[in-house]
Amino acid sequence: MPKDELKELQESMDKAIDFLQNEYLSIRTGRAHPGLVSDIKLDYYGTPTPLKQIANITIPESRTIQIAPFDRTSLKAIEKAILAANIGMTPQNDGASIRLTLPELTRERRVELTKLLAKKAEDARVVVRNYRRDAIESLKKQEKASEITEDDLKTLTKGVQDKTDAYVKKVDEIYKAKEKEVLED
Repeated sequence: MPKDELKELQESMDKAIDFLQNEYLSIRTGRAHPGLVSDIKLDYYGTPTPLKQIANITIPESRTIQIAPFDRTSLKAIEKAILAANIGMTPQNDGASIRLTLPELTRERRVELTKLLAKKAEDARVVVRNYRRDAIESLKKQEKASEITEDDLKTLTKGVQDKTDAYVKKVDEIYKAKEKEVLED
């Protein structure tokens, strides 16, 4: 397998890891994080716009999100979008910004969240393994076409498997860290 294809495989696996991390950002834990609301879309002058593009999102306290719009006339639209997003928080509008306070997570909700985290981690593992399968199939085709030798096939297949194992381990580490964050009180 030429180095270009190995680099492509690594980039694809990196994208799978990045996607998992972004998915985990949107899952609410006991702590406030801008990722919980940054991608909520609202109707801003007739255009669906992500909240992060029209407001400054800050975390003044560990369980509070403050949204300060660049244009104060959009406060009502932001409030409406947050309520429509059904994220389990009620916006408090003070005329200049909106504050969201994260409620305490119940034990049952924490268990539900860990199941969701596990499902997303397994989905990421499947994606990584699919990239491995595609890479190995490509290697076998190259070997059949006499572009690489049988020894090269074995060596490169082992390299692809090692890379896959490393990325599956990364997925597991990300999952364990997020699970710990969700379960801590």
